[in-house]
Amino acid sequence: MVARMNAPEPSRLARLSMSLPAELFRQLDVMVEERGLPSRSQLIAELIRHALAEHEALTRPEDMLAGTVTIVYSGSGGRVRQQLAETQSDYLKEVISSQHVFLEQDQSLEVLLVQGPAVRLKQLCDALRTIRGVQQLQLVTTTALLPPLHEQEGLVPDAGKEAAE
Repeated sequence: MVARMNAPEPSRLARLSMSLPAELFRQLDVMVEERGLPSRSQLIAELIRHALAEHEALTRPEDMLAGTVTIVYSGSGGRVRQQLAETQSDYLKEVISSQHVFLEQDQSLEVLLVQGPAVRLKQLCDALRTIRGVQQLQLVTTTALLPPLHEQEGLVPDAGKEAAE
């Protein structure tokens, strides 16, 4: 028996009826089949979630978002990598981690895991786009957040501070 993860309870579903041009409907069915999804509904829900996260990033700049920034760039000698690193260091609170791989034809791929206010993530992307050699950049966000990495409350007081008191 296969359990469906994250499947909503049937009582919490709402039905949507829509009309599409025949060719768009055909393309939707092809996409469902090629992705191996069990239904059109699952694909449409995924597309709507993506559009809602993108909309939220544009309309609520103070809201916290998590996501990835995917960058493709070219250039030898490390100048571009150095500029990317310098720019990322200006956003230490937002850049959680990064992964870099070399591609063919003097290209590289870098993926950043990010979290922060939507406005800061947009500023980060805008700053990265200005670096000469960056060919592609895409931010993909979600409203689901990473859990706090460190608890601030209840920290053990500094031992040296206690001894001085």
